[in-house]
Amino acid sequence: MVPSNAMVTATSGQARLFDLSGRVALVTGASSGLGEGVARCLAGAGAKVAVLARRRDRLEVLAKEIGGLAIGCDLLDPAQVDEVVPQVASTWGGPDILVNAAGAAAVHRAEEEPIESVMRLLQLNLVAPYRLCQAVFPHMAAAGGGAIVNVTSISGRVGIPGIPQAAYAASKAGLGGLTVELAVQWARHSIRVNSLAAGFFRSEITDQMYEEERSIEWLKRNTPLPRQGSVDDLVGAVLWLVSDAGRYVTGQSIVVDGGWTAR
Repeated sequence: MVPSNAMVTATSGQARLFDLSGRVALVTGASSGLGEGVARCLAGAGAKVAVLARRRDRLEVLAKEIGGLAIGCDLLDPAQVDEVVPQVASTWGGPDILVNAAGAAAVHRAEEEPIESVMRLLQLNLVAPYRLCQAVFPHMAAAGGGAIVNVTSISGRVGIPGIPQAAYAASKAGLGGLTVELAVQWARHSIRVNSLAAGFFRSEITDQMYEEERSIEWLKRNTPLPRQGSVDDLVGAVLWLVSDAGRYVTGQSIVVDGGWTAR
C-alpha cells in the first residue's frame, strides 16, 4: 500500500503542473462563450488575465469577478489591436500566455459570398490573431518562453455538409497553418504555439442550432459521444496546453469535437 504522505506529494506535484501562479495571460473574445470560459479557468489556476472583446460592459463584469484587466478592442481595427499588448505590459508586464479565442462565422454559398464577408472573416479570424502573436513575441522571448493557443475549428479540417462557410473555413485553416509555422520558428525561444480545433458546442454563434429539433437531431447523428458539447469540454484542453502539463507540446492541433472528425 502506498503511504498516505507519498500520495499527497504525488497529488501536489500533479497540481503544480497546472498551476499558473505568476503568469500573465491575454484572452480574446472573452465577453462570452469559449473566451469567457478560458479566462475564468486561467484565473482560477492562478494567472493574471487580461480579457479582450468589443463589449466593454461585459468585460468589466468579468474582470471584476476574476481580478482581471478589461480591454475593449475591435479586432477589425488594426490601430486598436496594436494598443492591446502594450496596455497589458504597462499594467502587469508582458503576457506569457496568449489565447486567441475571438472569431466570427458567416454562412454563404461559396459562389455567392460577398468579398466584404471574406475580408472581414480573414481579418478577424486570421490577421488579428497573427498581429497579437507578433506583439507578444518580444515579451515571451525576453522571458525565456511562453505559450500561445489559437482557437481554430473542425471546419478548417473537414467540410461540414449543410453549412456552407468557405471563408470561415479558409480563415480557420489559415490559422492552423500559422500555428505550426510559428511553432517551428519560435521553438528556439521556448515559445510553444498550438491550436485547439473546436467542434460544435453551444455558444452565441450556434444558439439557433440548439433550439431547433432538426438541428439537434443532426448533431446527435453526427457526434459519436452521446451528449452535447459545452465550453467546459474545451477549457481543460487550453489549460493543459498553456501550463507546464503541456510543456513538451508544440505545433499541434488538439481536436475537441466529441468524435465528429473521427468518423
